[in-house]
Amino acid sequence: MNEARLTEKLSVLADAAKYDVSCASSGSSRSNHNGGLGNASKMGICHSYTSDGRCVSLLKILLTNHCIFDCAYCVSRRSNDVRRAAFTVQEVVDLTMNFYRRNYIEGLFLSSGIFKDADTTMERLVRVAKELRTVHKFNGYIHLKTIPGASEALIHEAGLWADRLSINIEIPSDAELQRVAPEKTHEQAIKPMRYLHKTIVGLKEERAVVKRAPLFAPAGQSTQLIVGATPDSDHTILGLAHGLYQQQGLRRVYYSGYVPISTDVRMPATGSTPMVRENRLYQSDWLLRFYGFSVEDLLTPEQPDLDLDLDPKTAYALRHPELYPVEVNEAPPEMLLRVPGIGQKSVRLILQARRHGRVRMEHLQRMGVVLKRARYFLSFSGTAHALVHRPDRLRPQLIAPLRQKAAQLDLFA
Repeated sequence: MNEARLTEKLSVLADAAKYDVSCASSGSSRSNHNGGLGNASKMGICHSYTSDGRCVSLLKILLTNHCIFDCAYCVSRRSNDVRRAAFTVQEVVDLTMNFYRRNYIEGLFLSSGIFKDADTTMERLVRVAKELRTVHKFNGYIHLKTIPGASEALIHEAGLWADRLSINIEIPSDAELQRVAPEKTHEQAIKPMRYLHKTIVGLKEERAVVKRAPLFAPAGQSTQLIVGATPDSDHTILGLAHGLYQQQGLRRVYYSGYVPISTDVRMPATGSTPMVRENRLYQSDWLLRFYGFSVEDLLTPEQPDLDLDLDPKTAYALRHPELYPVEVNEAPPEMLLRVPGIGQKSVRLILQARRHGRVRMEHLQRMGVVLKRARYFLSFSGTAHALVHRPDRLRPQLIAPLRQKAAQLDLFA
């Protein structure tokens, strides 16, 4: 295979992989040993900047964009007229090692179209990871896409070599999935998730007793949901995500705004999903996982979609004026966490400061509280903002700075 042909393959298969956003944040710790190459560290492998400002990158490609399925939302669907390409196992291994040695990447994210059947595709993905680990002693981050319908034996082997596995559900409701991808069902993705969750928990418990027990997908599993490709509401999307966290132990659910990539009549005629909707879903996801909110706190069947003008915590506060203001010097931590502009770190600092005296407004600013939002929902020894019980008048005041900022960004764009 000449270099020009390999470069052409890389161009095609890297471009096709860009629609999968479920490759961030490894959360894995795989230390180097026995003269191997690379480390997968807990600070994560991703396409963004880490908390210490470091940009972390990985080789993100498809093994092939040939696919036997015809999912209306997918650029690699069999009926789409696109350039097709496929790597061999050895080509992916060589690319990964060459890119790593040149310091271009710190890991590999490998997905694939299903080119023959699930097991054939999964077996080749596993061979890539196994050869990197055993032949090249590569200890960097590896994220493999799990192919729905693959055998449990192959999924298990994938978990022994990869740091993270992901199985993309894509469409939030099974009924809509049947409409745009009739060859797929939710159960095809949920079944391997159950197996992975059971195995991850079981081997983790075993390692607590037997230190030499094997690592198995130490960074857990994740999935991706496409937003806006179907009429599914935010209530449906977050309800599914919350269930996956609770029942399948997922590490992350990723939300990908739909980008029109086809003229298929099954897809909406509207343009791309607004990025702000994707952002609101991520904010809500954070509240569900770390702030004690429920899906019903954020959305109801009567109000099934998130407020695009306000972050979900602020929207919640405006809908529930009876819960505010929250007294800074007396409120329990769970209520402080429900104040817009106050995060977990700020709550810890407030509780520490309360042991030594009364907390005042100027103290909160030094603690990192976003006072331009929080000040409306707090009280200090009984003194509160006049608009706390007037959500009709408060809402425009909270929205105005956001719109001004958006206008400024548009001006510089």
